[in-house]
Amino acid sequence: MPKTRELYIRNIIFGISDSLVSTVGLLAGIDVSGTSKHIIILTGVTYAFVEAFSMAVGSFLSEESVEEDTINGEVHISGPFMAGNIMFISFIIASFIPIIPYLFFGLTTALFLSIGISIIALFIVGVMSASQKKVHILKSGLRMALLGGMAIIMGVVVGKFLNIS
Repeated sequence: MPKTRELYIRNIIFGISDSLVSTVGLLAGIDVSGTSKHIIILTGVTYAFVEAFSMAVGSFLSEESVEEDTINGEVHISGPFMAGNIMFISFIIASFIPIIPYLFFGLTTALFLSIGISIIALFIVGVMSASQKKVHILKSGLRMALLGGMAIIMGVVVGKFLNIS
């Protein structure tokens, strides 16, 4: 079983990065499809909670499986349970980074702020992850921001293609 610190860091980084990438991609796609600000916020908040729970369950089950293999079927529930909780909290908190601009700004400004802030946050998560692993910080930050940017582009393309207005 991974050390507790590694377990926490892995779930924090995974929860934050997955949340930012998927939430901003979803919101950007919904935004460019021509829907209302209210629907974008409702979609984002609903998605944040449903997906945070889903990710927490996935984290719990995968950590439980690893622990079962590591200690011959004897599972101590505290490690997997904590991993799931950390995933849930990390995902929820990070989900609101791209949602918050929609609470305070018009659609165009909110879209650009949501994307910009999320890409900056992804870069920071990449840098934090690299510093934990002792690898190239700038490269890791740029890779995380670029991959997140690709998800945003995918969301925009799908939203434009399936335009509902």
